[in-house]
Amino acid sequence: MVATLRDRIPQGAAYRSPREASFYYFAYGSCMCPVDLKRSLGENTHPYVIGAASLKGYRLGFHYYSPQRQCSALDILPAPGHEVQGVLYRLPQRLSPALDQREEVHQGSYRHEVVTVHSHGRVYRRVRTYAVVHKTPHEIAPSDWYSSVVLRGAITCQLPENYCWQLFHHMRQLQRA
Repeated sequence: MVATLRDRIPQGAAYRSPREASFYYFAYGSCMCPVDLKRSLGENTHPYVIGAASLKGYRLGFHYYSPQRQCSALDILPAPGHEVQGVLYRLPQRLSPALDQREEVHQGSYRHEVVTVHSHGRVYRRVRTYAVVHKTPHEIAPSDWYSSVVLRGAITCQLPENYCWQLFHHMRQLQRA
């Protein structure tokens, strides 16, 4: 039997240090992968995973090219009737500057967006996510590396299987165009 992320993380592990200031973060791209997020934030992020979450009224798109990553990256776009699946974290406030650096906030690439997400039957308000500032008019195909990190995060954090397949097919379609 394969152990899932939920099996490895005790329930409520994200609340381990109630005295430390924290913030909720909704990841929908490469940051869904706790292993890749660790690379940028400098510490294990598995304990901060709350779980799969959904953001209503948005859709995903590859409307940004990251010179830092040398590939396109995901963005969220307002879209009534649509829904984005992702991963909800409760991160210590001390990781905020490193997360902003990863998301290229100071270069003007992404900006904070405050959203409401749903996870495990609960509503989380005032959740931070990131949105591209200057969107390209057309989607740009993601690299194989970026696609694999996004899918690894989606599968590891147990996003719905049909959503993972939709994500895979969308990225593959862009790569083949």
